[in-house]
Amino acid sequence: MADYDVIIIGAGPGGYVSAIRCAQLGLKTAVVEGRETLGGTCLNVGCIPSKALLHASHMLHEAEHNFAAMGLRGKAPSVDWPKMLEYKDAVVEQNTRGIEFLFKKNKIDWMKGWGEILGPGKVRVDEEVHSARHIVIATGSEAASLPGVEVDEERVVTSTGALSLGRIPKRLVVIGAGVIGLELGSVYARLGAEVTVVEYLDHITPGLDKGLGKALQRSMKKQGLTFILGAAVKVVEKLKTKLKLTYELKKDGSANVLEADTVLVATGRRPFLAGIAPEALGLKMTERGQIATDAQGRTSVAGIWAIGDVTEGPMLAHKAEEEGIMVAECIAGQAGHVNYDVIPGVIYTSPEVASVGQSEEALKEAGWAYKVGKFSFMANARAKTVFQGEGFVKILSDQETDRILGVHIIGPAAGELIHEACVAMEFGASAEDLARTCHAHPAFSEAVREAALDCGDGAIHA
Repeated sequence: MADYDVIIIGAGPGGYVSAIRCAQLGLKTAVVEGRETLGGTCLNVGCIPSKALLHASHMLHEAEHNFAAMGLRGKAPSVDWPKMLEYKDAVVEQNTRGIEFLFKKNKIDWMKGWGEILGPGKVRVDEEVHSARHIVIATGSEAASLPGVEVDEERVVTSTGALSLGRIPKRLVVIGAGVIGLELGSVYARLGAEVTVVEYLDHITPGLDKGLGKALQRSMKKQGLTFILGAAVKVVEKLKTKLKLTYELKKDGSANVLEADTVLVATGRRPFLAGIAPEALGLKMTERGQIATDAQGRTSVAGIWAIGDVTEGPMLAHKAEEEGIMVAECIAGQAGHVNYDVIPGVIYTSPEVASVGQSEEALKEAGWAYKVGKFSFMANARAKTVFQGEGFVKILSDQETDRILGVHIIGPAAGELIHEACVAMEFGASAEDLARTCHAHPAFSEAVREAALDCGDGAIHA
C-alpha cells in the first residue's frame, strides 16, 4: 500500500488548490513545499504583495491628484516606505496562514522540505522516501535573466527583490515591458522614482491585443514612465554609486547608456524543475523546456502529472488552479476539464487591462470574419465620477453567428469586468445576449453592454 493517494510537489496556487480538491474527493493527500510558508511565488513574492503595493501607491496618487477636486483638502500624505512594506508583508502573512488553515481543515499533510522524484510513485523529502499512487508536479517558475546582467536582488533585482527594496530608487530602469515590469514600474513611478522601461520588441505587452497595448503605453507615458522600444540590453555594470546599463537600438545598431540606482529584470519566467530530473524520469519535454502533458495534465510517465508554469500555456496563477482541479478530478475518476480558450489575463496597472479569448491580430491572421464593438469609458457615468474615464471596452464577435470570440478592456475595474465576458463565452453567448442583459446604472459594467450593442445596431450612449 502506498503512503498516499497523491503527493503534490509545490504549494503554489496550482499545488495547494489541487491538494484541497484531492482531499475533497476523498484522496489521501500530501504536499511537499520547501518554503517556510505556503502559497508559492504568487502569494509570497508575486501576485499578492505586488497588488498591495499597487493599491498603496494608487491611494497616494488619488490623494495627490484627485482629492482636492472632490473637496477633500489638506496635505497629501508622505511615503513611509518601511511602513508600506510592513503593510505588504502583513497582507502576505494573512493569506499564507489562511492556506495553512485550509490544509488542516482538509487533513492535508505538509511535508516541509524540497522534494525529489526518484521514480514513479516515489518522492524523497530530505532523507525520507514517501510513496504515492500519483505524483503531481506543481513546482512553478523562476525569473529568467539575461546574459551580461547579474542579479543580486539588491541593486539588480527580479520581481522578488523589487518588492522589498531597502529604499525607493531615484532612477529605476525596467528591462521588459510585460505585466511584471509595467506593474512594478508604475508602483515606483507613483512613489517618485524616474522610471525607464527598456523593451526588446517594438511594442509593449507582448501577446496583448495591439489596441490595448498602445492605449496602455499612452497612459503610462502620462504617468511619467519613459519607454525605449526595439532595444537589446547588452550589459549592466555595477559601479560604486550607480548602475550603468548599455543597450543597442535594433533600428541602427547604436550603443546607448542609461544610469540607474536600481535595475529590475522583468524579462519573463522559466519552469522551475529542481528535484524533478525530467531526463532521468523519462518525461517528454517541449522545445521551450516545459513538461509535455496531454489535455488532462498527464505526462509521458504513468502516474506522474504536471500543472501550472512547468507546462505549456500562460504562466498565470488561475490557469494553474484550474489545472490543479482538473488533475485532482481525473485522478479521482471524474471528467476533469479546462477550457483554455477562456482564460483571462489582467494587468493591474491604473488603468487596469484585461483580455480573454482571441485578439484582433489573431483573428486577422486566421482569416476570421468578425465584428468589432467598442465603447469608451469617457461615455460611462460611473467612470467619470471617479476620474477614470480613460480607456474602452472592445468586443470581437463572429460575423455570421455573433458568438463572442474575444473581449479586451482597458479602464476602471477591468480585472473584474472581464469575468462577465468569461461567463458569457463559457456558455457560448453572442454579443446580442450580452446586449440584451439588463445592467445596473450607474456601473462600470454598462460599458461592456454598450460595446456589445455596438456589435449590432450601435451603442446607445456613443
